[in-house]
Amino acid sequence: MVLRDLIGDVLRTLWAHKLRTFLTMFGIAWGIVSIVLMVAAGEGLRKGQEDQAKNLGKDIMIVFHGRTSLQAGGQRAGRAVHWEDADLPFIQAESPDCEYAIPELEQDTVRTHSAYNNAALLVTGSFPEFGDIRSLTVGHGRFYNWDDQREARRVAFLGTEAAKQLFSGRDAVAQTLYLNEIPYTIVGVMAQKKQDSSYDGWDVNKIFVPFAAMRRDFPDKPPGTPFTFDQLLVTPKSLEQHEACKHEIRHALGRLHNFDPHDKEACPIWDTVQEAKAFRQMTDGMKYFLGAVGVVTLFLGGLGVMNVMLVAVRERTREIGVRKALGAPAHTILRQFFIEALLIAVISGGCGLGVAYGICSLVNLLPMPDFFAGLLPTWKSGLVATGLLGTIAVLSALYPARRAASIDPIEALRYEAGG
Repeated sequence: MVLRDLIGDVLRTLWAHKLRTFLTMFGIAWGIVSIVLMVAAGEGLRKGQEDQAKNLGKDIMIVFHGRTSLQAGGQRAGRAVHWEDADLPFIQAESPDCEYAIPELEQDTVRTHSAYNNAALLVTGSFPEFGDIRSLTVGHGRFYNWDDQREARRVAFLGTEAAKQLFSGRDAVAQTLYLNEIPYTIVGVMAQKKQDSSYDGWDVNKIFVPFAAMRRDFPDKPPGTPFTFDQLLVTPKSLEQHEACKHEIRHALGRLHNFDPHDKEACPIWDTVQEAKAFRQMTDGMKYFLGAVGVVTLFLGGLGVMNVMLVAVRERTREIGVRKALGAPAHTILRQFFIEALLIAVISGGCGLGVAYGICSLVNLLPMPDFFAGLLPTWKSGLVATGLLGTIAVLSALYPARRAASIDPIEALRYEAGG
């Protein structure tokens, strides 16, 4: 029997048992759909959270000053520590695994007004790298630069909501803003930004100025000094250097301020890299769990294929006996039943993949909520589903096919259906 005739015979057999074949194929297709959709949902949640985290800052660590909880260098615990401008060169020299370590100084009591309106907004000063580190995308104009910092220019960059409040929808760039009656020129306005976390408020409601201007016009308040600042923003040179960078920062600050580097109360760090890793572990665990549910469904579909083939062997016992009595070799019988099972698996698997990817495409046309990037099927999930389907198809076809091939023709000819 040539392959074309064999496939035709298989299709006729499947068509003769339409309901049974459809239910079996539906079970396998549903397993494939489950695997792809569940993994896609987990990936969409992970990607959505990752995108939201980047709005705060990519691979960023915020190092706050605190109060010692351990004795060190002969000094008592409970001593307040503050970061100072003079710390910065030493920190950079002692932290080769860190890309940036920049200061941030803030004031929330600055009286703010324009020619159009007043506002109560947070004013923050830092180095020009702050815009990149904190993902402050420029919507109009520019962010302050190193020339502004070196010359301590009175220039400001506004968050979107701050610009709306102060200038009532007008173009704010090149306008004058008064901070404690000191005139600042607006050089840029931030693009719209969604933010899900913060250590000091939403960036859209802030005013950003060069650190040198901030230090001169709005120095730190007591118990700080004119040379202290609020927090240190640190980024590693790569994710692999993240832990080394954090270790170097703690040790450098510990040496400068005479506290134990292991004293986390003296040097609290909000580590967004570690938070992202923890969230990824959680979403990966959820993704693997949901994928496992789909795998179980797929195996149940495989059992359905095996059951269908065993019933087919039983119902066609007499036919198999006639064919073997006429000289059909065992491997021909084995091949027919094997191809029959594979055909069920391949057609149902292909339909399942098509339906799953179609659902993902349709869902992704809808507006997505924050923290969810949509259903994102990965090539890995498709590959895993296809590999599992192939394995299950082979396993589910092997036993019925071998059983059909091993039927004794004499016993088969004596067999009566239903007997």
